[in-house]
Amino acid sequence: MLFHYHRCHRRVYLDSYGDTAVKDPPSDYFVKLREDSAEHRMAVLEMFKPLKQPIFEKYDWEAGAKATYAMMAEGIDTIYRGVLLAQGPANVRYRSEPDVLVKCAGKSWLGDWYYVPYTVKLGKKPKPEYQLVATFSAYVLAETQGMWPEVAWLLLKERQYPVNLQKYVPKLEEALDNCLNVQNGILTSAGPPEVFISRSRCDMCPWLGHCYQEAKTQNHLSLLPGVTKKRYPTLVEIGFKTVEALANAHPTQLANALDVEQLITEKMIFQAKANWTGEAILLRGEAVDNAADNAADNAADNAADTELQIGQSPFSRYHTRHPDIELYFDIEAAPDKDLVYLHGVLVVNYRTQAETFHALVAESPEAEATAWFDFLALVNSYPRSPIYHFCPYEAQTVRRLGERYGDRGVDIDNLLGRFVDIHKCVVETVALPVESYALKHLARWMGFEWRDEDANGAQSICWYDDWLRTGDRTYLETILRYNEDDCQATYRVKDWLVKFTQRIEARAPE
Repeated sequence: MLFHYHRCHRRVYLDSYGDTAVKDPPSDYFVKLREDSAEHRMAVLEMFKPLKQPIFEKYDWEAGAKATYAMMAEGIDTIYRGVLLAQGPANVRYRSEPDVLVKCAGKSWLGDWYYVPYTVKLGKKPKPEYQLVATFSAYVLAETQGMWPEVAWLLLKERQYPVNLQKYVPKLEEALDNCLNVQNGILTSAGPPEVFISRSRCDMCPWLGHCYQEAKTQNHLSLLPGVTKKRYPTLVEIGFKTVEALANAHPTQLANALDVEQLITEKMIFQAKANWTGEAILLRGEAVDNAADNAADNAADNAADTELQIGQSPFSRYHTRHPDIELYFDIEAAPDKDLVYLHGVLVVNYRTQAETFHALVAESPEAEATAWFDFLALVNSYPRSPIYHFCPYEAQTVRRLGERYGDRGVDIDNLLGRFVDIHKCVVETVALPVESYALKHLARWMGFEWRDEDANGAQSICWYDDWLRTGDRTYLETILRYNEDDCQATYRVKDWLVKFTQRIEARAPE
């Protein structure tokens, strides 16, 4: 419960009282993470062997707590998945099952020893929700042994991390009060907290489909890009509860209320107008795409300049020149393996009207360097062509792979000077009637569809694992098809943006 509390109060309620029939089935990627987590836990626990585990009937927590306490009283060095119980407010009982309890020297109710809790997590960083869970283990353990451990430990993927209990105990007590307060606690209320869709936090949640339908029915403000969890309460407080109301807001007044720059509220209002009217809106003023200007200097010196006129979008200064050949680039990577297994490049030749997709794939992790050098050779064969990609990851990865494997004589700085981030171009040029500026949302709004409906970056990682495990090329071919579609989608978005800005600017007065 506490793990999810930090991310979403609504999930705490739904996990306790919600109808499980409306939960989404786990994705392949979620299953993979669960399996990876189990493997990590088993590997980490090797350092604590021999481990002893309390024996009790499943879900008989009282029996589990008694068995655990008996082992603690006996002074067992390391206890695996012990059950700790403590009395909470009213009839609430707290339960914690730390991965390992480790015996240490010191006075407690048990004798001349006490225990410290260790919690295993797959992540690389000590996220606040991890630290809250570890603190809860120490909190309940203190009730069991009559003293607080000096620290609670997180066993992360690449290091051990000591949780500062002095810092996190107040946060824990606040969380418990927010959940259990008789008057307005999350778990004591008649219904769940208000829905709020946050893509980065909601993507892996089994309640996403259920919550999304509710938000969609309400036309909830959280479906509007730019309306963050932090800004939403203030928007409601000052009377902007609907998309229509926000579309008619005054940017200066809104900026003062939200304590943000006016440029931010102007974009929020444009976004609300786009979603309310269902039409794309050209942004002007400070929304200048510097990446486009740099790419113009580096990749198309021989193209005829188009002077920026009044009412003209900054995007069009370069991107309407149409060089003979453009490249569209997308990477597939497995972060858990620190591996880039595919560089996909779509070559669009305007002279011949040909579109050619190149899949530079590492069929094994050991082939990562070969795929990288193949990519360098390909893009270096088109030295004057811009390289379009979506979001900064591709450029960051090219820099990183160059440092890891070398550049084979290719100037990485010059190469990156040809890179153009289409996502950046879009968000700085137009407001679109979409719920997200992710590639799939944009391209689908523009009429593009992926050949495999369930394809996404996380699923691609699972398919690559399946390929390595089975050798079945069907998995590899599915990855290549998905990557090609991503490149095509980036091309379609860029093409739409060029045509849209040209159409709008053709109507602008001189």
